[in-house]
Amino acid sequence: MIRNETQEVIWKKILRRLSLPMSFIIILSVVSVAIPSGFFDDLPINAHIIQSIIFNILICWLLIAAIKSMRLIVLAKYDIKSENNLKARKIQTQMVVIERILIVMVLLFAFAVSLLSFPKIRQVGMSLLASAGIAGIIIGFAAQRSIALFLAGFQIAFTQPIRLDDVVIVEGEWGWIEEITLTYVVVRIWDKRRLIVPITYFIDRPFQNWTRTTSEILGTVFIYVDYGFPVDAMREELTRILENAKEWDGQVNVLQVTDAKELTMEIRALVSAANSPASWDLRVKVREELIKFVQEKYPQHLPRTRVVLPDPIDAKNKKPV
Repeated sequence: MIRNETQEVIWKKILRRLSLPMSFIIILSVVSVAIPSGFFDDLPINAHIIQSIIFNILICWLLIAAIKSMRLIVLAKYDIKSENNLKARKIQTQMVVIERILIVMVLLFAFAVSLLSFPKIRQVGMSLLASAGIAGIIIGFAAQRSIALFLAGFQIAFTQPIRLDDVVIVEGEWGWIEEITLTYVVVRIWDKRRLIVPITYFIDRPFQNWTRTTSEILGTVFIYVDYGFPVDAMREELTRILENAKEWDGQVNVLQVTDAKELTMEIRALVSAANSPASWDLRVKVREELIKFVQEKYPQHLPRTRVVLPDPIDAKNKKPV
């Protein structure tokens, strides 16, 4: 639950957001009631149209502030910075996408209502109503891509193949989901680059999500040594390394021979961490320590290439020299 002081701060922000548009709406309503009906009849511009447009803008402003306030209230209950933040990322992803969709809908509705305030535009609209079917087909073809992106945003929000701060591999790049909009997704690559991907990519194409069900991650480290290497000694060394590593969550500690190649055998260390940054640091530390262990304790078992030379032959007597 939210702490009391946090609740107080949140409600202050909400009141600050809602108070200004609400104040303007109240002032406009009072002025409209107080001014006589024929006061602006001599003006070249219809005062009722201006009043209606201003009122629509203020209502739109108030609705957008209310939408943002609702998102603030919901997200205050979830801490995305915590280690086990799966539910927080899920809720935040939904709220971000839904907020942007609702804001777009409010803006479109306010714009349409404002246009209807002009009698001439309303009459033109009625006259074009008969050809709305053809216009709808043309607009549908023209906006097909935009509609697909819009629907993909809905699907991402509710099915959630990705969430904010998920660890993914997209186009061969490893990174985190940094931002989800109605049309594209920003992936923060490990080297601080940004990969901008259309939102439909995550609906139409396969990708890897390492934190789909939990923020915990398994990391792998591969070491290649000669066939005479004692594997049990490395298992003990891996345990010692993990017990002294703050990045290890104490869950997984496995070392196995996973392949036997022509010249070396492949040893895989499987370790676990609470999140992707910790997993990366843990893998680097384990790899360095295991290589150091082989170099210092068993240098004779480092990977090597063997060459066997035949005995020299006396060409005249056909006998080994």
